[in-house]
Amino acid sequence: MVVVLVAAASGSGATEQTRAIMTRLESAIAVGKPEMTDLIVDVRKNDVMSSIPWLDRALTKMELAPRIRRFLYQANVKWTVGQLALFCGLSFIVPAYLVYLRTDAIFFGFLIGLLTGAGPIAFVWQKRKKRLDKFEQGIPEALELIVSALRVGHSLNAAMGLVSRECADPVGGEFRLTFDEMNYGLELKSALDNMVTRVPIQDVKIVSTAILIQRESGGNLAEVLEKTAQVIRERFRLKRQVLTHTAQGRLTGWILTLLPVVLGFLLYLVNPDLMSLLWKKPLGVKLLYIAGVMIFIGGMIIRKIVNMDV
Repeated sequence: MVVVLVAAASGSGATEQTRAIMTRLESAIAVGKPEMTDLIVDVRKNDVMSSIPWLDRALTKMELAPRIRRFLYQANVKWTVGQLALFCGLSFIVPAYLVYLRTDAIFFGFLIGLLTGAGPIAFVWQKRKKRLDKFEQGIPEALELIVSALRVGHSLNAAMGLVSRECADPVGGEFRLTFDEMNYGLELKSALDNMVTRVPIQDVKIVSTAILIQRESGGNLAEVLEKTAQVIRERFRLKRQVLTHTAQGRLTGWILTLLPVVLGFLLYLVNPDLMSLLWKKPLGVKLLYIAGVMIFIGGMIIRKIVNMDV
């Protein structure tokens, strides 16, 4: 703007120069030219909850939507929050309606609908668990790369860049995001906190805490991370031992939980009239409800016994 004012003050001889400068400024900021608006690039991050506009607005206002979106990201599932809600709704409505038509029991159909409606969530949860387990297995190797890079004179930022290039996903992808955030000017603590949020496992918290403590108190970061990698390997070995010793208990829990359901379905195939008494008679419906509650409670008790935090 200073150049424009100077050119305007220099007299009529600078009119062409002033007009050329104004033209370049208008082209740069796309002022007054509707045809230039298509060339403007929006660099803001735009996370769409759903492809349906009104549903996207409703989910954006809900505090639950960001948590579900993070849950989908951790599972590496390319669904939106609206798609997950749609899949759960269809998985609930269709089986519940079919069971109601067959048995004429509203509450029983509602229970079956709840079980099938949780299917998409269980699928995403299983994908998330596999991805986090894979990250947990690969993080000691990533720490060894960082230690090697630090010992040859690289900075922590450059060492993370090496991990992002050499390690496979999901370890490489998560370190790549942290590396990019640090390159864009984000503080180390904020970048590590974001990584802990994206990958909520104990090993990542240990690594983040070790790096931040070293930054505050000083010391040899390579040695600190080497000791951290050893601790993570020992935790992983101990966790495998616990899973091995509790395998029989976990298998017993699954058998005791699924056996009544599978056996009832097979008996229905053999003698439908006999098994239909369970939902056609009031006493049979009550027995089904009691059996369902007892199976659920028994499964939760067995799960509580065999699950151990390491």
